This record gives sequence, C-alpha cells and structure tokens, in this order.
Amino acid sequence: MARRPLSLLRNFLDSQAAAGLLLMGSAALALIVANSPLAPAYFALLKTYLGPLSVLHWINDALMALFFLLVGLEIKRELIDGQLRTWPDRVLPGVAALGGMIGPALVYVAVNWNSPATLRGWAIPAATDIAFALGVLTLLGSRVPVSLKVFLTALAIIDDLGAVVIIAAFYTAELSLPMLAGALVTLAVLYGMNRAGVRHLVPYLLLGLVLWFFTFQSGVHATIAGVLLALTIPLRPSAGKPDDMASPLHALEHGLHPWSAFLVVPIFGFANAGVSLAGVTPAQLLDPVPLGIALGLLVGKQLGVFGAVAAAVGFGWAQRPARASWAQVYGVALLCGIGFTMSLFIGLLAFANNAALETETKIGVLSGSLVCMALGAMVLWATASKPQSKHEAEVA
Repeated sequence: MARRPLSLLRNFLDSQAAAGLLLMGSAALALIVANSPLAPAYFALLKTYLGPLSVLHWINDALMALFFLLVGLEIKRELIDGQLRTWPDRVLPGVAALGGMIGPALVYVAVNWNSPATLRGWAIPAATDIAFALGVLTLLGSRVPVSLKVFLTALAIIDDLGAVVIIAAFYTAELSLPMLAGALVTLAVLYGMNRAGVRHLVPYLLLGLVLWFFTFQSGVHATIAGVLLALTIPLRPSAGKPDDMASPLHALEHGLHPWSAFLVVPIFGFANAGVSLAGVTPAQLLDPVPLGIALGLLVGKQLGVFGAVAAAVGFGWAQRPARASWAQVYGVALLCGIGFTMSLFIGLLAFANNAALETETKIGVLSGSLVCMALGAMVLWATASKPQSKHEAEVA
C-alpha cells in the first residue's frame, strides 16, 4: 500500500536547524548593529520611504504577507491531508496550543493589570516561533523522538492559526467598508476559480496582489491576505491515498518555503530585533510590558502547554507522543516559549506608533525567548533518548 507522503514541514525537519540558526544570526546581527556606530544608518534606512510606505512597513506589511501565505498553505495542507487530518490527530497538539496561548496571556494580564495602557499587548507572549523552536529541537538530531518533532510542528501550526485569528479579531484598525467589500469580492472570485477547477497558479497570485491591496486599505492587517489566499489554492487529496503532489498548493508551498525561511523571516528579524540598549537598565526589565512578556513566555507557555498535555493524557483524550518521556515533553513545552517572529509582529501591532513600548516589547520578547531556548535545550539534552535507527525514525 502506498505510504502517505510526509508534510512539507516534516520533510524539511533536517533543514529547520539551518533556518533557525539563520534567524538567530539575523536577530543577533540586528542587536549588534543597533548598538554600534552603524545604528543611525540602520534606523534611518528602516524609516526611509519607498513610495507610500517606509522600508520597515514594506517588510512588515508586504514581505511578511509571503510568510503568512506559507503559514496558510501549511495549515490547509495539514488539516486536509497531513498530521492534523483527523480529529484524534488534532486533540493533543490542539489542546496544547490552546493552553499555550491562554497561559501566557493570563500571566501578561496579571502583570499589567494595573497598567491599562499596556493591557493591549496581552497576545504578545501567546505565539510560538516555529523556526526557532524546531531549529533547536532538530539540532539534537535522532536523540529526540521524531514524534516530538511532529507534535511540536502540529502544535506550532495550530498556534499560528490562533495568532492569525487574534490579529484579525483584536488588532484591526478602523475599517473601510468599500475596501473590505473589494477584498471580499476578490476572495469570492478566488474561491470561484478553485471550485471551477482552475489549477494554474498565475491567476491566483495576480488576484492575491489585488486581495493584498484591498486588505491593506480596509484596515484589516494586510498579512491576513496571505492566509486567505492560501485557503483558496487548490489541493486535491483522495481518501486513504497520497494526495496530488503536483497540485498547485504543493507547488507553491515547496517553491515558497526556502524564500520564506531563508530570506523573508531573517529580513523581518533583522529589521525588528534591533533595539538600542543605550540607557537601558536592569530595572527596566521589571517594567510591566517586558516583565509580562518574559514571564508569559517562560512561565505561562510551559505551564499552559505541559499542563494541557498532562490533562489530555490524564483524562484519556490523547496519548503522549510515542517514545517520549514526560521530561522531554516538558523540554518541548519550554521551547514553545520561544516567541520571536510572531510575538514581535503582534507587539508591533499592539503598540504601533509608541516607540518606547515597542522597545520594551523587543526587550521582553528577546529576553524571554532566549531563556526559554537555553532552558529547553538543556532539558532536552539532559533527557536525550538513545539515538533512533533510521527504521525506527521512519516508523515513528
């Protein structure tokens, strides 16, 4: 019987380490440049206008739409014919992702309860950075059960879906009804093309540009257009058999992945991780925003993810990932506290046009993510399993 093909993210697990390391490097370089004699040129470049938008806004509103397009493609792929194709497959990562979003948000709100102006940032620590987390996990190689990598991938995909919903629902500016109507009409045309059996990518991508323009002008964040476009790209699975690997969704997904992992996300990291530490004191780490974010990532994530997994297994809703110990599950829960890309993105939306709070957001995200990355790697290294044979990995 033909084996079901593995999802794109699972196929790329071995290269996730490279993508994660590149993202780490871009963030580190941004910090170095922002605290060097090159800092004035760095910040001036980001503020330079190219047409209607600054360089920073082109990166965050346009370039990142490609990242969200890939996120949407992977969500659709996994839900229809991947690791999340059945409800039993969705239970454990779904419950874990929900706990991993609620826990950090509650911690942030608790810390910022007496600071109404900063409560808007409650969703910042709720996101997990899949490139960072999988990069760290993959560096441990076969000493970490494949089931944990699959679990983390599925969890991060559902987490990304939750982040997209949060952005659309809570970080939308004043709406322009005519532009929103234009976006809906464009989306309807894209859906009609899918139903009519149009399989060439060019018409979808051209209309995707139109969808991005209307979405950008409507007040809904423009990157949401990437996710909406992805949901209309054709995928033709067949029950019990491998899906059509030549389908437009697979072609776009495979073509877009390296550009997103090795260009789009590192550029975003370089443009947004740069924060000048001049004048920053240790006491500022205790301000409500950086403290709430850091504790949300470190405490809220691990308690939310690990607690949800323990509850799901305890109540018999799901089984623990195969060949993984509870200590290893806890290590993965720590890695879920790496919230770099999506957390920075939500922070920029939450505190737009407030430079002081944007800086505090970056400090909180970077410090919390760094601690979670270090602790997660230490726990997983200390509890590493016996290296799996190639046959065992394939079975897993």
